Amino acid sequence: MKKADIWDFFHRLQERDPDPKGELDYTNPYTLLVAVALSAQATDIGVNKATKALFKVVATPQDMLDLGENGLKNYIKTIGLFNTKAKNVITAAQTLVDDFGGIVPDVREDLEKLAGVGRKTANVVLNIAFGHPTIAVDTHLFRVGNRTKMAVGKTPLAVELKLIKIIPPEFLRHAHHWLILHGRYICKARRPSCPTCPVEDLCAFKDKTILDD
Repeated sequence: MKKADIWDFFHRLQERDPDPKGELDYTNPYTLLVAVALSAQATDIGVNKATKALFKVVATPQDMLDLGENGLKNYIKTIGLFNTKAKNVITAAQTLVDDFGGIVPDVREDLEKLAGVGRKTANVVLNIAFGHPTIAVDTHLFRVGNRTKMAVGKTPLAVELKLIKIIPPEFLRHAHHWLILHGRYICKARRPSCPTCPVEDLCAFKDKTILDD
């Protein structure tokens, strides 16, 4: 995709949604961190249902430790892999209390020291909670990057690094939200909605869908 086309691509997405938001519910940087960690291999809707009650009793890492692993499981047992996630969330809470004074750090390397927190989770927290211009590559964004040929890569990291390099600075703050939402609702995996896509003419995907008769 040409440089001018990339600018136009994000300009159009910005016009449609000037201030995009993530779809996970949270109350502060810590609950955002928990919600993102719980969302791995789960839907945002499912996570929000579980955390609606959880975040009424948990707002800090110490609150989570006071709740305990078994107590946490009672709130998140509807989420996939809840046993492993509960263990990681409690371990991460302990690390935050012991090593960071109960405060969520705004440095990727520090976030990745927390149990259950990988690069994608760290990037989401850095972007949403702290305003960093990071790109969190989930399955939707990975698909859009490759399908449009904007950022072709075999791994999420490869796609992320290419996007960081080519996205105009003025769009970088919200770029990952636009791309994720675009992949979730328009550039869908099985049948992309190409006829209603605002950037269809800029996309290099060869097997575009057409309007049904």
